[in-house]
Amino acid sequence: MIALRDLSKTYVLNGKRKIVADRINAVFPTGSVVGLLGRNGAGKSSLLRMIAGTMGYDSGEIQTDGTVSWPVGFSGSFHADLTGSQNVRFIARIYGVDSDALTASVRDFAELGQHFNLPVRSYSSGMRSRLAFGTSMGIAFDTYLVDEVTAVGDAAFREKSEKVFTERMQDSGAIIVSHSLPQIRRLCESVAVIENGQLHLYDDVEDGIRHHEELMHVGPSAPAAPAAAAAK
Repeated sequence: MIALRDLSKTYVLNGKRKIVADRINAVFPTGSVVGLLGRNGAGKSSLLRMIAGTMGYDSGEIQTDGTVSWPVGFSGSFHADLTGSQNVRFIARIYGVDSDALTASVRDFAELGQHFNLPVRSYSSGMRSRLAFGTSMGIAFDTYLVDEVTAVGDAAFREKSEKVFTERMQDSGAIIVSHSLPQIRRLCESVAVIENGQLHLYDDVEDGIRHHEELMHVGPSAPAAPAAAAAK
C-alpha cells in the first residue's frame, strides 16, 4: 500500500507559483497496477519522484508498507564515469541482490553490446533508459514506479520491455505514467488523473481515460489557491 496524506508540493518558476500537489489524499493498494494520466506539466513525474523519495514535498505524508522502486527509466542516479556494468553492480550491492546475476540479466536485456563496459557518459538517452529499465526489472519490488520507459527503443524492444514488465506484475503492483492510452488499457486495473494539484482516482479504467481526454480537449483551468495563501 502507498498512502498519500494531505500531500502538498509547490514550485516557484520565474516568479510564478506552480502547484503540483494540493493536499492530495489517495491510497494505491498493494499489487494494483494504476495508470497515472495528466497533461504535460501536470506533475506526474514529480509525484512519482515524491513517492520514490527522490524529491521532497512541502507538507503532508507518504506512507508505504512495502518496497518501492525508484522511477523506472530515470537514469539520473547513474554515475557517469562508471561503466554500465559497474553501475549495475553498485546498485546490486545497495539493494542486497546478487551482483553477478543482476549484471547478467541487465546485459542480456538492455542489448547495449560493448557499450555495457563503457562509461555511462558515452550513452545516448535511450541507452541510459534501457540500462535503467533492465536494472529496475532485475530487482524485485512490491511496487514499481514507471515513467514512459516502455516507449524506449524499436518496436521489438518495446514489445520485449512490456512482456518483462507484465511478468513482474504477476507478483507486484505499479504506478504507470504513459501517454499511450492503449498501453494503459492493456496494463492497468485503475486510473488516476492529476490536474491542478488534485488527484482523481477511478476504479474503472475507461472512466479515468474519459476524464483525461476531456481535460486534453479544454484549456487548463486556473488552479485553486492553497488554503494558506487564500487566508492571507
